[in-house]
Amino acid sequence: VATDFRLWVKAACAEADAALAGLIAALLVRAEEHAETIMPGFTHLQVAQPVTLGHHLMAYVEMLGRDRGRFADAARRMDECPLGAAALAGTSFPIDRAMTAKALGFAGPTRNSLDSVSDRDFALEYLAATHMTGLHLSRLAEEMIIWASQPFGFVTLPDAWSTGSSIMPQKRNPDAAELVRAKAAHFLGAFTRLSVVMKGLPLAYSKDMQDDKVTVFAAHDDLGLCLAAMNGMVASITFNTDKMRAAAASGFSTATDLADWLVRAGGVPFREAHEITGHCVRAAEARGIDLDGLTDAELAAIDARITPAVRSVLSVEASVASRTSYGGTAPANVRAAIAAAQARL
Repeated sequence: VATDFRLWVKAACAEADAALAGLIAALLVRAEEHAETIMPGFTHLQVAQPVTLGHHLMAYVEMLGRDRGRFADAARRMDECPLGAAALAGTSFPIDRAMTAKALGFAGPTRNSLDSVSDRDFALEYLAATHMTGLHLSRLAEEMIIWASQPFGFVTLPDAWSTGSSIMPQKRNPDAAELVRAKAAHFLGAFTRLSVVMKGLPLAYSKDMQDDKVTVFAAHDDLGLCLAAMNGMVASITFNTDKMRAAAASGFSTATDLADWLVRAGGVPFREAHEITGHCVRAAEARGIDLDGLTDAELAAIDARITPAVRSVLSVEASVASRTSYGGTAPANVRAAIAAAQARL
């Protein structure tokens, strides 16, 4: 049983890796389509700084890439064959455990017969990887839910991944994303459940461990459904780019760019630049316009060190283009990140 279960979990790790690679590939396609699409970046769910949609999607590529690494790490550690450990003490028959391990596709045999029988670390590591993957999927699902809401309107979900209301005919509910979000709790529950089962068990085998399979099998099935659903949603979702761009321009999202420009171009200490920028924001607010709507004269009246050259950073496009540091949101950086991720696939 220990050998069969380990073989099954090894295969489940490979299956998860393939499904994650498929979702990453779908994200890369959409990120490439939107390497220059402007959207707001958020902190505290408040508009913070403009970024590109491609950059935002690539954040999930990074998360899911780490998830692939966790399944691969787990698979490497479970690549030892317990066959031949017998009940717990090994066997007196002249068997060749190295040969049977190789025949079954393992790197080698386990080194201690007691540990071979009592070990369920491999199952826990698989569940830990599903839990982390579930967390990342839940974050992506949550953003789809928020973005599909009418106050945001950033995305339109296709009919295949949403449902109508039984009472309100105008509604399109993001059911699939909500179910993925809920499944994240199942993965944590599965990991916690088996952890508690294994806690304090004496060596070697106890019937408690029979509970491992139902827990792992359920997590496996849920993970497969979640990854398939997210792949379908990512591939078919419609991004409402005009609304994204308009939202990015709201909330004075280039205020930091103005402060940074004052530091770079005018040698202004950042504390003072922060205060000057605050005056500019209040002036724009009073007129109901964005920062780049203030005239050169109005900006100079706030502080003479603000020259017309500041126009190079006040638009959301200029802000995004200026973020050229490694890992930044400039479109050229995003395309380079996409190419690197495609090579890793």
